[in-house]
Amino acid sequence: MSKVEISKLFDRRNFIKSAGLGVGAGILGMQYACKSTAPAVAAAPETPAPPPAPAPPAIQGFDQTKTDIDADALWKPVSDRKIKMGLVGFGLCGFSAAFELQNHPNVEIVAVSDLFPDRCAALAKYVKCDKTYPSLEEMVKDRSIEAIFVATDAPSHARHCIEVLSHGKHVATAVPAMWGSVEEAEKLFELVKKTGLVYAMFETSAFHDNLYAMKKIYDAGAFGEIIYSEGEYLHFEPKPLPSYNEWRTGTPPMHYPTHATAYYCTVTGGSFTEVSCVGYRNELASLVIPLGNKFGNKFTSEIALFRTSKGGTSRMAVAWDFPGVGAENGRVYGEKGAYVSGFNGISESKEIVSKLNLKKPQLPPGVAAGGHGGSHGYLGNDFVEAILLNRRPRVDIAMALNMSVCGAIAHQSALKDGELLKIPQYKL
Repeated sequence: MSKVEISKLFDRRNFIKSAGLGVGAGILGMQYACKSTAPAVAAAPETPAPPPAPAPPAIQGFDQTKTDIDADALWKPVSDRKIKMGLVGFGLCGFSAAFELQNHPNVEIVAVSDLFPDRCAALAKYVKCDKTYPSLEEMVKDRSIEAIFVATDAPSHARHCIEVLSHGKHVATAVPAMWGSVEEAEKLFELVKKTGLVYAMFETSAFHDNLYAMKKIYDAGAFGEIIYSEGEYLHFEPKPLPSYNEWRTGTPPMHYPTHATAYYCTVTGGSFTEVSCVGYRNELASLVIPLGNKFGNKFTSEIALFRTSKGGTSRMAVAWDFPGVGAENGRVYGEKGAYVSGFNGISESKEIVSKLNLKKPQLPPGVAAGGHGGSHGYLGNDFVEAILLNRRPRVDIAMALNMSVCGAIAHQSALKDGELLKIPQYKL
C-alpha cells in the first residue's frame, strides 16, 4: 500500500486533514511512530523494500526521539523460539504495529484484526500477514495464536484482555489497564493470577531515559525512600481526534493517568493508597470536553495529591487544556538525593550513581527504539522475553492496575470536590 493509498484510507474515515496538536499514545490508544517512506536504494531482488508506514498527522510523542543506548551492551537472544502472535487495532496511526513486534526475531505475526475492513487490510499488508479476523472476539478462537497485543479503544482494554486471557493466551495492552470500573479491574487481576499467563501493559514512560535511570538509581539505594514525586501528562487538545465510539470526546483526564503515575509506580514498585483530586474546566478545551458528554465529565484538567504505600506523597497532573506545553515527565525526591534534570544528592549517593550504567541496552537487530522517548521497541521486547523466560514483564498486572485504578478514584475525588478517598491495592 503506497503512502498516497494510506492517506486516502485515512481521509475516508474523516481523520485529521492537517498536522496539529493531539493526544499521545496514552490518550490515543491506537497510533504509530511512522518510519521513513523514502524510496530505498536499489537492492537485490531477494530483499524487497518493506511497505511504507501509515502517514498520519504529527502527534505529540510519536516523533522518533533520540534515546540513550549503550553501544557496548549487545543484545543476546534468550531463545530461538518464535512466538505466534496476533495484533488487534490499527486505528488512526497503526498503533498495534508501533511496538516493533512484527520485526522481533522471536515473533511470528500469524493473524491481525480490526473492526474496519480497510484498516484490517492495511495492517495485514504492513506486517506481512495473510490471516485476518473481523474482530478480536473471532481472533481469540484461533488456537495457533499464543499471544495478542490489544491496541483497541481505551474503554475496552480490560474487557478485551479478559477475553484474550480467557482463551489461554498471553496478552499485552495499550494504556490504561482499565477505564473507570474497579469491578472490571478486579476481574482482570484475578484472571491473570488464576491463569498464570503473561500480562503486560505498554506504559511508554517506563522506558523514557530519565525514568529508566531513576529506576536503576532507586534499586541501587542511592535515593533512599522517595519522600515526594511528581508526574505530568500535559496535552492540549483544541478539538478531539476521531475515535471509536468517540471515546476521546469527554474523556476524564484522570482516566488516563499512567504517563504521569509511572513516575512513582515504575520507579519504586509502590502504589498510591489515598487521593485528593481537584478538577478544573477551561473553556478553551470545550470541544474536547463538551458538557453533557457520555462520561458525565466536566473537567479539562485534574491535579491529584496522592499518599504513597511507602509513606511519601505524590502530585500527579493530567491536563488537556494547557496550550503551549506538552509533557510526559516527572521528578523524584528521596531521602538521599533527587532526580530532576539529572541526579544530585549526598556524596555517598553520588558515588553510587557514578558507578551505574544508566543507558538502555541494545535491542534485537531490526527492532527500532521508536517513539515516546525511544520506548516502543523496549516494551515490545520486554513482553516477548517475559513469555520466553516465564517472568514478569516490566509493567505487570499489579503495577498496571496500581497505576490506572488510582486515576479512576482520583476522578471520583474531583467529582466530590477533592474528598480524600482510599484506593484499592494490587499485589502479586
